[in-house]
Amino acid sequence: MQCYIKRDRSNSTYHLFLGTNASLGESGKFLLAARKVRHATSADYVISLSADDMSRGSNMYVGKLRSNFIGTKFTVYDSQPPHSGAITATKKLGRRVGSKQILPRLPAGSYNVAQIAYELNVLGSKGPRRMHCTMHSISVSALDSGGHAPTPVEFSAIDYSLSSLPSFGSTKSFHFDYSTADAEAARGGFAPLMLKNKAPRWHEQLQCWCLNFRGRVTVASVKNFQLVAANTSEAAAQPPRSSQNDYEKVLLQFGKVGKDMFTMDYRYPLSAFQAFAICLSTFDTKLACE
Repeated sequence: MQCYIKRDRSNSTYHLFLGTNASLGESGKFLLAARKVRHATSADYVISLSADDMSRGSNMYVGKLRSNFIGTKFTVYDSQPPHSGAITATKKLGRRVGSKQILPRLPAGSYNVAQIAYELNVLGSKGPRRMHCTMHSISVSALDSGGHAPTPVEFSAIDYSLSSLPSFGSTKSFHFDYSTADAEAARGGFAPLMLKNKAPRWHEQLQCWCLNFRGRVTVASVKNFQLVAANTSEAAAQPPRSSQNDYEKVLLQFGKVGKDMFTMDYRYPLSAFQAFAICLSTFDTKLACE
């Protein structure tokens, strides 16, 4: 899906449109809007289906993106669980009425569906940022041949706090564990899809880091990125049951085309909300990465 994002610096808002030509302004089909809300130690990007009503109390509220103080760790919260199954809590919740256990309705925006982490920029201030995403609501097997985005029957109410993400304050080498047999798989019942940015190549003549955006990005920026799968399922390691090429495809790309205009192209299994939230994270100031 080819989309573009228009930024309004005057009121810290962002609008997502469906369309191939960002130069046409707002002639594309409106999809989502976001507004940045600053707090003492973090910032929220409130995402809404309405460009005129971006409050958390609105029925247009979709979810939010929350950053840490230095803009290196982000959590994506959905207003609704990613499936219609029951909520299984790690602690005893609710009360029992007769033979039924009554669970309280969780407040809007409390379902953690993804986490985003940025690394220290080892290529210098002009080099592209390095980022990693963990999609808690998408199984890595969704990329297999015949695979699909899962609909689990249970959703564990686990505390995925920002502190659980790796710290990037150190100058030591960074390692991100992409193993499918890790604690994340045990938590959600499946190995989550993990994304990493595609490594750019140094262009000797242009003297810059380059990625092939196939004409969709026209302005050089540290914000530009392409995300590919960072881990594979067991089926992908056993061809011909699954095509490895599906794991090498760019699932999300984002880049600058004007002063306040950016393109956003995404593909299955990501949703518009998830892709938009990931792209919003690149607008946040990253004190430890630049």
